Amino acid sequence: MAIGTLTPPVSPEEIHETLLEFPDNRLLIDLCGEFDRNLAQVEHGLSVQIFRKGNHLAVIGDGEARGQAAAVLQELYARLEAGRSVDAGDIDGLIRLGGSDKDTGARDGDQMELFQGGRVEIKTRKKTVEPRTEAQKAYVKSLFSNELAFGIGPAGTGKTYLAVAVGVSMFIGGHVDKIILSRPAVEAGERLGFLPGDMKEKVDPYMQPLYDALNDFLPGKQLAKLMEEKNIEIAPLAFMRGRTLSNAFVVLDEAQNATTMQMKMFLTRLGEGSRMVITGDRSQVDLPRGVQSGLQDAERLLSTVQGISFNYFTAKDVVRHPLVARIIEAYDADEAS
Repeated sequence: MAIGTLTPPVSPEEIHETLLEFPDNRLLIDLCGEFDRNLAQVEHGLSVQIFRKGNHLAVIGDGEARGQAAAVLQELYARLEAGRSVDAGDIDGLIRLGGSDKDTGARDGDQMELFQGGRVEIKTRKKTVEPRTEAQKAYVKSLFSNELAFGIGPAGTGKTYLAVAVGVSMFIGGHVDKIILSRPAVEAGERLGFLPGDMKEKVDPYMQPLYDALNDFLPGKQLAKLMEEKNIEIAPLAFMRGRTLSNAFVVLDEAQNATTMQMKMFLTRLGEGSRMVITGDRSQVDLPRGVQSGLQDAERLLSTVQGISFNYFTAKDVVRHPLVARIIEAYDADEAS
């Protein structure tokens, strides 16, 4: 019995079968997933049918989709053979990247371990992170090869998450001495009033997405110790004035809410041995009416400056719930009309 149906249908003369053998039945069970949900995801994503025949999987569909599905299944099986897990995000990433992640470009020695076998990987204490789209892959590579990189695009495209992952990877690898994460403390369209508590308690609600990302990559006790020792800092943008950030991996998140003067101030904090990442979404500016976004000015002024990379994401790069991408596309279409 097939796991799913062909969408859209193909004519009988276009249908062909690719038979794949997977010798380890235990790993094949993991490959299929509970109630064959992994196979169903591949079927739905690539418009093929997949049948299980003993320790074989038969992939049925047109030539290109069938070949891509076969490549996805083989790559997932290779991950399981290497002792790694397979989840829905891994499958989605491979489908978006065409089933494999081939790259033959030359790389620095320090980066070689991050690009094993043509695969882009970011190793942290708790997990290994992989880009799921071509734009994410290009973004991660730019973070390792440029001292200043911009990531610009809609929510859910992994701009901040991947930047923090790279920062943690470079920190535990000894390439930087500290991680500094910052955001403008701007309310998102509503007045929150006076928050109780000391300064940290007042600004922490604005910084929570950065804490969430760090908690994904570092054990809780280690993260608490690193923050206590100031090896990891999370602070509002206003606290960056007057500092020189040397030997650090620095991330400015939600940069669309920085003013032109704040952006200039932040960019000029870059010190020796540091890398800086600026992330933002031009469609979510929360500055008062008439105040120019520093992110837009930075794009205009710095796009041709050597050593600075600009990386752009679209709704196709959203890696949250699929509905998020459709929501973003609907709003974009409305603005364009």
